[in-house]
Amino acid sequence: MQPDEHCQATGLVPWNSDRQLEVLVFDLGGQSFALEAVLVREILDMMPETRVPGAPALVGNVINFRGRIIPLADLHLAFGMTVPEPTKDSRIVVIELDLDGEPMIIGLRTDKVHEVATFSAATSEDAPVVGLRWKREHVRSLVRHGDDDIVVLPDLEAVFQTITHGAAAASIH
Repeated sequence: MQPDEHCQATGLVPWNSDRQLEVLVFDLGGQSFALEAVLVREILDMMPETRVPGAPALVGNVINFRGRIIPLADLHLAFGMTVPEPTKDSRIVVIELDLDGEPMIIGLRTDKVHEVATFSAATSEDAPVVGLRWKREHVRSLVRHGDDDIVVLPDLEAVFQTITHGAAAASIH
């Protein structure tokens, strides 16, 4: 089985019938990440945040998004990265994600947003069992993009699952 066939077989990456996926590419901690473009609702400049006492660090702040209070997630924490100070390139990517059968609007803090791109399943591989600095279950696939860039397709449901179960569920819902 080819690596791209495995990704499709497991259903982790929602490749279309042409075995492609339109994504938004962004940076976190010097690494390129991407998420499905269909999840993206808006890309915002950084804005005032409000700390939520007792909330899990991953979603420890909220923002006012068009009159609605939404959690602001910092994926640096999910991937064990140091949280940098925002720069002029920092952005908030607002997504809508189905968590536990319920659509949720969540802001994702990013270091820089690059482009909307189309990835091919043929350039995709499963995350290796060894040699990965992040939790393997947080990575759906690695994709070769451009000349020598490796882009991480995170499993956002797995990342947020740790806080949507149990008592922490009230913090994000």
